[in-house]
Amino acid sequence: MATTEERLRVLKMIEEGTITAQQGAQLLEAMRDGKSQREKDAPTARSKQPRRLRIRVTDLETGQSKVNINMPWGLVGVGAKMGARFAPHDIDIEELMATLEDGAEGQVIDVIDEEDNERVEIFVE
Repeated sequence: MATTEERLRVLKMIEEGTITAQQGAQLLEAMRDGKSQREKDAPTARSKQPRRLRIRVTDLETGQSKVNINMPWGLVGVGAKMGARFAPHDIDIEELMATLEDGAEGQVIDVIDEEDNERVEIFVE
């Protein structure tokens, strides 16, 4: 079951326009699936330790964080589908998902988007 904090985070993302109401509903639905779904999605090698995906977008000019999302592992698949359309063209979402499913840890993506003057980093924690 999703915690109140996780649900509020999704609602805040909708309010800020980071995601659409439909995407938020999908995230909340995925959270509602509960622990059994998260266990099914989690890699077996690390099933005893919780995993989270952290996405950080930093403005290169100011150095300030524009986005800092910590996502429970059970929502990674849903998040990847939604985030694919916002990802810089340098990122191959299918390759990223394969890397994550193979048990990658630490920083898995570090891309500088010169067009938007942003740095996108993705971590597995």
